Amino acid sequence: MNRLRVPIGVLGLALLAGFAAPPAASALPAVSGTAAEVPTAEEQRLDRAAPQEILRRSGFDAVAPEFARALEWAGSYAQAERVVRRQGARLWQRAVDRVQGRGPAGGDLSRDDDRPLYWARLGMTREVRQWQPAFGMTDVRRARLLDGLERSSRGQDAVRFPPCEGVKRILVTGFDPFTLDRDVRISNPSGATALALDGTTVRTADGPARVEAVVFPVRWRDFAEGAVERALRPYLAHVDLFTTISQGRVGRFDVERTNGAWRGGFPDNENASSTGTVPVTDPAAQPQWTATTLPYARIVAARTGRFPVYDHTSVTEIPAGGTDPVIRPDGPTPGSQARAGGGGDYLSNEIAYRATLLRDRLGLGASLPGGHVHTPVLEFGAGNTDPATGAVTDPAFVRNRLDIVAQVRAILTVAASAEAPAVDAAERSRD
Repeated sequence: MNRLRVPIGVLGLALLAGFAAPPAASALPAVSGTAAEVPTAEEQRLDRAAPQEILRRSGFDAVAPEFARALEWAGSYAQAERVVRRQGARLWQRAVDRVQGRGPAGGDLSRDDDRPLYWARLGMTREVRQWQPAFGMTDVRRARLLDGLERSSRGQDAVRFPPCEGVKRILVTGFDPFTLDRDVRISNPSGATALALDGTTVRTADGPARVEAVVFPVRWRDFAEGAVERALRPYLAHVDLFTTISQGRVGRFDVERTNGAWRGGFPDNENASSTGTVPVTDPAAQPQWTATTLPYARIVAARTGRFPVYDHTSVTEIPAGGTDPVIRPDGPTPGSQARAGGGGDYLSNEIAYRATLLRDRLGLGASLPGGHVHTPVLEFGAGNTDPATGAVTDPAFVRNRLDIVAQVRAILTVAASAEAPAVDAAERSRD
């Protein structure tokens, strides 16, 4: 999600630490039904041929119809809330199980594919958006149902680290597919990585490490509403390492050294744009830059897979006293204003900025390794590059995704084997 550098698909991971929980269901007034909502731009893509084929060839085409039937049995709003969360959690676990080889494949689509989860979730959200129950539905209640479905179907309610001593804890995040109007067949290797690693154990030089994973939407509004902080805040103080992951540049991995407080406006999955300073709580104390505390030198030096891995230091800034953006290959200069972090000015940079800012505001920066890793762009095989006529999968596409996932696992193993960084706070949050 590095819009400045890779036009075909560069994605990454909004800080409102005081995001308020909605009122309890019992506190909401009972009203007559309101008009069902129009499907979003994301949901409208669902009826195209490629998404339908992906769902059919994975067995996930039955998810939305089964969910709709379960909703119809809900005789009250409280029952509807339980249905939504239960079915959302079931979808997440089914996607994880399929990728990790448990249970039936449901079709001939390769198991490593992240796209069935994405399209099946959209089928479910569209059902909620258009549902008109007999007991009535306010806009607030519908929004709460959608929020519960989003969180439960993205693994955000399912992070479970073992209580035993001697096992390190790693938290990783991935993203949905994006730039779907350019090519609706797109898969996101960061989302595939999250599904492949969730609940697994990697063997590091310092012993076993448990990985837990969550996935985020490619939507500006969710980040502005505090989705990242709400999902990560309960766990950061209890993990040994965290890594936000997104798709980046062609043919390479990048460990992003610096993240910037700027949104560049590239359209998201709802075709919405947002340009300006990343919105956070306590903006008066908001730094322009945050820095990784991942052991980047050790990661770059290790042999982790077939793609080269770079310590990426370049940013775009407006220098102190200046007015025009300048590219700085070696990182920001004192007093500068951010215009792009190492990961660009899209949501990959933003999730990295928000997660590392949250780390620092929780007082964890000197001891907690964390930052952002960009994967290579996931490419289709030669001869399968036309979005209009191309197949939804091919052998090279599957191999590329499997190799990217395996290399992320290796990078995490290296990172978790390194000692915690001792980084000065002034180096972590330069303003």
